[in-house]
This record gives sequence, C-alpha cells and structure tokens, in this order.
Amino acid sequence: MLVDYSYIALFLVAAILFTAVVLGLPVLLKKLGIVPSKPNPVKNSAYECGVETHGRTWVQFNFRYYYYALLLIAFDVLLVFLFPWATQIGSLGFYAFGIVFAFLLIVLAGYLYAWKKGALEWN
Repeated sequence: MLVDYSYIALFLVAAILFTAVVLGLPVLLKKLGIVPSKPNPVKNSAYECGVETHGRTWVQFNFRYYYYALLLIAFDVLLVFLFPWATQIGSLGFYAFGIVFAFLLIVLAGYLYAWKKGALEWN
C-alpha cells in the first residue's frame, strides 16, 4: 500500500520540479545575460495584427458560439464517462450496460433538443 502512495508522491515531486524549471529558466537566463533585454516603446505597445484599431475595439460575439462550446463540453464529458466503461465492458455485466444505455438516452435527448432549437444550424 505504501508503494501506491510513493508513486503519487513521485508524480507530485515531478510536477513541482517541472513547474519550477519552466518558470525559473527564463528568469535565470535573463540574469545570466543570455536573453537580450532592450525595452523600448514599440516593443511594449499592444500588438493587434500590425494595424491600429479604429472605432470600438470591443466586439460582441454571436451567441451561437456559446451553443457550440456547450455542446463540445457535453460531448467531451460523454467521452470521459464512456471510455472507462468501454475498456471494462466485459467485466461489468448487463447492469452496467443498462446504466450506460440510460445515460446515452439522456444525452440523445439533449442532442435532439439542441437540434430542435436550431443550435446546430449555422446561418
């Protein structure tokens, strides 16, 4: 049992070291003078495709983007739940098949609702 926790501790230490190296390496390279640092107003100005903006810079996005984003998240969650089930289907039995079938019916109902509302059609 202690071996299982040691793997978790090893991954935690590796994650902390990786984060420290990735965040500390640019600072260290700048201190050593390897990374050039010649700030000027042109480098510090905002870059927007090389063209100065005119008029309002805030643009409201079409709400359909949010529908697509929500549907993408819903189907990603569907895959996250289905993948472990699919890998162990032989050992789970008929009860697990029924549960997943009910889950898929709920997802299908949501998909049909979104289709009926026109969320999947782009005008």
